[in-house]
Amino acid sequence: MKAKISEVLVTTRKLARRYSMVMTMAIIAAVSAATAIEADGRSGYFPILKLLITACLGISMMFTVKMLSQRIGLHRWMETGVLLFLTGFYFLLPAQEKDFTVMYAFILIPAFILSHLLVSFLPFFGENKSLRFWQYNKNLFINSFLTLVFTHVLVGGVMLAILAVDKLFEFNFNNTVYPQTYTLLAIAGSCLIFLLFCEEGLPALEADQNYPQILKFFTQYILIPLLLIDVIILYFYSAKILMAWELPRGWVSYLILIYSVTGILALLLVYPLEQTRTRSWVKIFRKVFFYTLAPLMILLFTAIFTRILAYGYTEPRYYVLLLAIWITVVLLYFIFARTATIKFIPVSLFAFGIFSLVFPYFTALSVSQRSQKDELMKVLQEHRLLENGTINFSKTVSSKIADEVSDKFSFLYQRKEEEFVKNLLNKESLEKFSREVNQSRYNNVRGAVTGLFSNILYENREGVNHTVYINKNMVVKTTGYDFTTILSARSMVSDSIIIPVNSDTITIRDLRAGKTPSWTIGVNGSETVDILPEIKKRFPVRHSREMEIPVSDLSTTVEFEKYRIRIVFESISGEGTDSGRYFLNNGFLLIDEK
Repeated sequence: MKAKISEVLVTTRKLARRYSMVMTMAIIAAVSAATAIEADGRSGYFPILKLLITACLGISMMFTVKMLSQRIGLHRWMETGVLLFLTGFYFLLPAQEKDFTVMYAFILIPAFILSHLLVSFLPFFGENKSLRFWQYNKNLFINSFLTLVFTHVLVGGVMLAILAVDKLFEFNFNNTVYPQTYTLLAIAGSCLIFLLFCEEGLPALEADQNYPQILKFFTQYILIPLLLIDVIILYFYSAKILMAWELPRGWVSYLILIYSVTGILALLLVYPLEQTRTRSWVKIFRKVFFYTLAPLMILLFTAIFTRILAYGYTEPRYYVLLLAIWITVVLLYFIFARTATIKFIPVSLFAFGIFSLVFPYFTALSVSQRSQKDELMKVLQEHRLLENGTINFSKTVSSKIADEVSDKFSFLYQRKEEEFVKNLLNKESLEKFSREVNQSRYNNVRGAVTGLFSNILYENREGVNHTVYINKNMVVKTTGYDFTTILSARSMVSDSIIIPVNSDTITIRDLRAGKTPSWTIGVNGSETVDILPEIKKRFPVRHSREMEIPVSDLSTTVEFEKYRIRIVFESISGEGTDSGRYFLNNGFLLIDEK
């Protein structure tokens, strides 16, 4: 046992020396994650989160540098270059959490994907050894899968041990100990396990080995038959839309992309079998796959441009289009190239990814911003909402148009186009908008713009019926009232809220039985008044059933012998038609003792 422990320690020390910067990044990321959990949104939380993101990106980049340095040397120079890049990346992220909007997802996700693509091909840049390239990536894939399994076993065992000690010996650990332990092991532990599988690095990973039988079985009898079923379904759907002469549904693009990417993955998995004469089915599959894919690409581009022409570019649509172009390039390459190499797949994907992030004027963010600006101006001009360069919010518009304008405002505002959208607001609208948005930064842009429209025609919609009516005026004078109490859905007991006042009892009851539900308020169980008809008068005559609707007032006053009671609702949920059920969310009660 002692010898085994000593062997593990020796191996760990060797790994720490061989992959020193990889482990350093993993430790920084793990400690940052644990510290961020401890901070839990308090002051200083966001810089730690930025450090976590940067260090996680550094893990894959430092591993790439290590693999490449085993081929060409220059280890320290490349590590220094990566450190400079990561420093710049850290400061590329916003300084404040409130500016960390959804826009950065379309920077971070591609960046992480590209860093892993670099691992797959950079050590073989300039090397014309396809089989060793395949062995290297196959071993990386297997090591990643084994790391996933081993890490979850390790994490599960340690977490169970902590739980047992906590409960059996009543240690009463802090609640953060569990997520902190998980992140430490999931990041630093998984990195160490992966490096253990990688052994000496590039020489071990690219070593020639026998083709795994389980991989051949999976590809031949599971993956390829599934692809066959998918392509048959897609061809039947293509025939259907041709006969009906209709535009394809939007989601068909995702199905074609999944079929394309899965088929390319299958080709990569069976690549070594192409070299053997006995595996003719592999060569047939390779040829047939790309020819079956070609007609589907027409359907794919039709579906993509149908959405883009109707609604403009957004980052997801940009990347779907970019992925479709990449698949087309790969398809043409493998059909027409005489000496096609599988290395072309990750290299070309990396090139397209870099193009989407750094190529001036054509990046995903810049294309989407220009497109949504044009779409917003087109909507405003088509519905004649612009007067002297600003939006006239007093004009009657449908809820669909109000939602569209609000969505595009929110989209552009979160992508640092504040000046553009503010220039579309007159002085009064700008003051209201700024007051609403400054309270919650980007989170309330959509609601703030919707609230500026004073004449929205809400349409009835088919399907699920659910509406939330939101009180736009929650500032109420309390002068003249003796008591105030909060109302909430949580305070209801058996569909009633009971409020003791002096020796009396005020009861609000939600009566849902019968065809016409009612909300009644009464004093001592004798005087009762149904307040629902009066509240419903505040609702729009026509309303959408799957949205939030701002209402100018959600309050009513009821007179009793001993009390004057004013009820102000923050919001009310509606279900069904106008005679259907309504539910209290939040509000408060003002009571004046006569």
